[in-house]
Amino acid sequence: MRKKIRVFGLLVLLLVAAIPVAGAWVSSYLHRPLGVSESRIVVVEKGAGLSRVLYSLQRDGVLGDGHNATLRRLGARLYSSFTGMDGRLHVGEYQLEKGDSLLALLEKMERGDVLQRSVTLVEGWNFRELRARLAAQDTLTQTLEGLTDEQVMDRLGHPERHPEGWFAPETYFYTRGTSDIELLGWAMERQQQVLDAAWAQRDADLPYDTPYEALIMASIVEKETGVPEERGEIAGVFVNRLRKGMRLQTDPTVIYGMGERYDGNIRRSDLRRPTPYNTYTIFGMPPTPIAMPGKEAILAAVKPQTTESLYFVARGDGSHYFSKTLAQHQKAVRDYQLRRRNGYRSSPGAAQ
Repeated sequence: MRKKIRVFGLLVLLLVAAIPVAGAWVSSYLHRPLGVSESRIVVVEKGAGLSRVLYSLQRDGVLGDGHNATLRRLGARLYSSFTGMDGRLHVGEYQLEKGDSLLALLEKMERGDVLQRSVTLVEGWNFRELRARLAAQDTLTQTLEGLTDEQVMDRLGHPERHPEGWFAPETYFYTRGTSDIELLGWAMERQQQVLDAAWAQRDADLPYDTPYEALIMASIVEKETGVPEERGEIAGVFVNRLRKGMRLQTDPTVIYGMGERYDGNIRRSDLRRPTPYNTYTIFGMPPTPIAMPGKEAILAAVKPQTTESLYFVARGDGSHYFSKTLAQHQKAVRDYQLRRRNGYRSSPGAAQ
């Protein structure tokens, strides 16, 4: 009897001694590089637990062959049991690089170190172009397809707003699962912040009375500016024309009012055809912005450069020649129109 007790005790001791060794052996498989030859993305879907993630990794060959896969899965479960990470898997995409171990991947999932995607909204785009960019982002959850612009604004909580100009043209970072409407909400909130901050430091004698009018002016400045340093002077020209009761006569407003009729050219008949946006036929500014103005264009609209110029004409290289008088402007138009090239535009025009 005593002999049996001694044997049993010895087996228990061996088992107790073997558990840490076996655990360390299994754990070593967590530290070994996974079987990936190039960078790839691992996705944790909403509601997925560790078991589903491990199954997907094994199915895709990431965990290696049967023996290695089994030991890696066991190691992952041991790690999960000690850390409780199974209840802390963050939804999203994870970047798995060549040479990464399963432990490195698990730690990323536990920390929520998800892959950041980005989308850039460009200064001067209109709302149609903005929606097209978002619709092309396959990592954004698409919810706006088939909705009118008015319905989109309603979903954003501003059914009274025309959408043009209300979204800040910046680079936005997001993670898998973010929706297009969420990103639009961020861009609208950002534009409101920029506009409010700019309006608070506006010049005292502007010929417009509301932040929205400043946003309209900023959109025109944005569309007219080819060289960033000229924003302030371009804004100054338009402010001077408003103060003198002159029409703005800016081509981008004509183009916006033409809508789908615009084919890349503006004809004399287009300049004469009345639309709510044709600043060759209306006085003052159009009823809404015509594009997304960036922060610098908004600042130029509220703090325009002091200038005596009333006209400018494109040189053909993105910059403009500014004139104080109509005679100077007409000469500049002749000079630069005679050798103009593709992409040339001249505004404000000479007609008054």
